[in-house]
Amino acid sequence: MKVGIGYDVHRLTEGRKLILGGVDIPFEKGLLGHSDADVLIHAIMDAILGALGLKDIGQHFPDSDPKYKGISSVELLKEVASMMREKNHKIGNIDAIVIAQRPKIGPYFDQMKENLAEALGCDTSCLNLKATTEEGLGFTGSGEGMAAQAICLLEPMKGEE
Repeated sequence: MKVGIGYDVHRLTEGRKLILGGVDIPFEKGLLGHSDADVLIHAIMDAILGALGLKDIGQHFPDSDPKYKGISSVELLKEVASMMREKNHKIGNIDAIVIAQRPKIGPYFDQMKENLAEALGCDTSCLNLKATTEEGLGFTGSGEGMAAQAICLLEPMKGEE
């Protein structure tokens, strides 16, 4: 078994969609980034890559590469899942948290889990999503940005133990 941790942060800005877990969430601001800036998926990808010892998402999907401009992070997650399978591992479980003052994202967790499970080739029961505020403190509390943290447990595929 292998364990990895991931963290990501993006600034909130007007004129962008808010995409979290591959879900377009109605909100007056979106996250600024080269891709769709999905902090949740980025943290999950870094956790998986960390568990595999494959550095971080910036090494694999650099923001200097125009082919990733505006790309869906779900598509990037599918590539990370492919790397995971090439290393003969599968998702044991992922626990992730989005840190944001608003909007409320709990109503979207089921769809996020479906999107993540499909991209990763795992069951939704392997995924746990949470959200918290920082009680108005810091950049997430002031509404300047959002952050996410994730931890994952990877298990060897059958016959690889």
